[in-house]
Amino acid sequence: MVHDFLNGNIEASRKFQLDSLPLISALFSEVNPIPVKAALNLMGYKFGIPRLPLTEITDKAKLILENEMKKLNII
Repeated sequence: MVHDFLNGNIEASRKFQLDSLPLISALFSEVNPIPVKAALNLMGYKFGIPRLPLTEITDKAKLILENEMKKLNII
């Protein structure tokens, strides 16, 4: 997105930003770093679960996060 913007391809940069909004929303669906750790785990990194007092991501939020990551070919 930044690369496109700095190279004058404003429309591609804007499209990528708008296409990313559902993923950004999913990453902020629960207290940070819960969704971020879940996303990294979905990508195959072994980040485990958050330490107490935080909990694991809810099943519903994880499903939404996973679907948005798939839409953008992240996983």
